[in-house]
Amino acid sequence: MRVSARRKGFSLVELLTVIAIIAIL
Repeated sequence: MRVSARRKGFSLVELLTVIAIIAIL
């Protein structure tokens, strides 16, 4: 992943990923 692409939408992806992990747990 590039820093630009990651910095552009890392917030939503990161947040959704965390929520998904918590939901699974």
